[in-house]
Amino acid sequence: MDDIIIRGGMIYDGSGSVPFQGDIAIQGDRIAAIGKPGELSGKTIINADGLAVAPGFINMLSWATESLIIDGKSQSDIRQGVTLEVMGEGTSMGPLSDKMKAERKHAILSEEDAVYDVEWTTLSEYLEFLEKRGVSCNIASFIGSSTLRVYAVGYDNRPPTPDEMALMKSLIRQAMEEGAVGMSAALIYSPATYASTEEIIELAKVVAEYDGVYISHIRSEGKAILEALDEFLRITREANVRSELYHLKAAGRSNWHHMDEVIRRIEAARAEGLHITADMYTYPASGTGLDACLPPWAHEGGQDALMARLRDADTRERIKADMTSPSDEWENMYAENSPENILLAGFKNPALKSLTGKRLSEVIKLRGTSAKDTVLDLILEDDSRVFTIYFSMSEDNLRKQVQLPWVSFCSDAGSIAPEYPFTLYNPHPRAYGSFARVIGKYVREENAITLQEAVRRLSGFPASVLKIQERGLLQPGYFADVIIFDPAQVQDHATFENPHQFSTGMVHVFVNGGQVLKDGEHTGATPGCVVRGAGWKKSSR
Repeated sequence: MDDIIIRGGMIYDGSGSVPFQGDIAIQGDRIAAIGKPGELSGKTIINADGLAVAPGFINMLSWATESLIIDGKSQSDIRQGVTLEVMGEGTSMGPLSDKMKAERKHAILSEEDAVYDVEWTTLSEYLEFLEKRGVSCNIASFIGSSTLRVYAVGYDNRPPTPDEMALMKSLIRQAMEEGAVGMSAALIYSPATYASTEEIIELAKVVAEYDGVYISHIRSEGKAILEALDEFLRITREANVRSELYHLKAAGRSNWHHMDEVIRRIEAARAEGLHITADMYTYPASGTGLDACLPPWAHEGGQDALMARLRDADTRERIKADMTSPSDEWENMYAENSPENILLAGFKNPALKSLTGKRLSEVIKLRGTSAKDTVLDLILEDDSRVFTIYFSMSEDNLRKQVQLPWVSFCSDAGSIAPEYPFTLYNPHPRAYGSFARVIGKYVREENAITLQEAVRRLSGFPASVLKIQERGLLQPGYFADVIIFDPAQVQDHATFENPHQFSTGMVHVFVNGGQVLKDGEHTGATPGCVVRGAGWKKSSR
């Protein structure tokens, strides 16, 4: 007799095939059987009549790196059906040198309350640290090219020496053999922006040896998006590596029309035989640092060097000049967005927290300073990147992207809860609603895609991209990452003004056979484990 029977639900198996009504048996951490309604028996019966049953969703770009240390329950994502968090956009939690450990600051939350001891060195040790600590979700990670560069080169704007390149390649091999799913690069942020195309190609070739994925926040999503895309395609082609674009978008009203050409070029490359996919979040606004308004050279040397430049009058004037100068060399978030479209969302300095939730245009009026000086003053006074939301994207483009069969979904956010310390800042609403929005808005309200296609793109498809074994489908022998929800009720509620609101409609969630959501409420269980990539098979561990 099996442990749990999910009885009579409409089964969406993650393959995109037509759903069917049936029973699912869970034994231990695995799916034991799938049968006709009433055919299977077990100790615990869960009535799923009138509900959808699907594989757990996969978050292809998660910033739960620190939030899971603070609270392993992963509530904002678990309540949307996310059972696997894939972390590491550009930076990863390992490998760390002794110097990196000593200098490590709170990079994600930008809150003094996000305090933890770094008890690991390698990326694998970080993931194992989370698993041992207790997490409700499964966890996986890319190794970040910025982390590699800081380890080997530091924050210098120069090519790596042959020895430094050899070190970075060695670190990639170690991470891939320990289970990293690939290497990521966020090429608009320092120090990754200092890396040449040739440098990235050489690193990506190592990833290809292990059948991993090269995934990238390309060098521009704005004015130079087509040139940045061409660079991405060149890396994919010359490294012969499977590749994915992070959070596909055309940012800035003047660039929205480029999306059709972006899609055309990607589909032409796919037709050529290149293994290219993408992911996206479901909101017309991005979220990153206010310091993305500053030119790359201003960041050289790291945070302390940036602060020193902002204090120097002459250098400050040079930065201000670059903020409004057209450039194809870097993505200028200031030039692409008016102050009315820039929302300040996260400060570290208690004296600035009253500005949380205000538009930059409001703060300019409050302070009586120029727009550029206000930006620089806020970064300097907070001594941080200052989490910021930029309203820069087109809803029409989002709808086009949702319908692309080679696009999966992400949150590009932490997995949090409406409680301390997360309520000390305003997250992007994608932290609470990106996946529910796929079903509520694009399936139910707009009929942009079918529910079975949405489930495929949220589960089976990303699992196949990452080459994750025995996950992503409802199939006997696969791990029991199973969700049960009401398709008529799944809904996001988070807004930019009031983001700390859980999505609703998810009824039950199982991770590795352990129930983490029961009747819409978190059970407190932490059955999550480390999920490893294709290179793990070659490990000598």
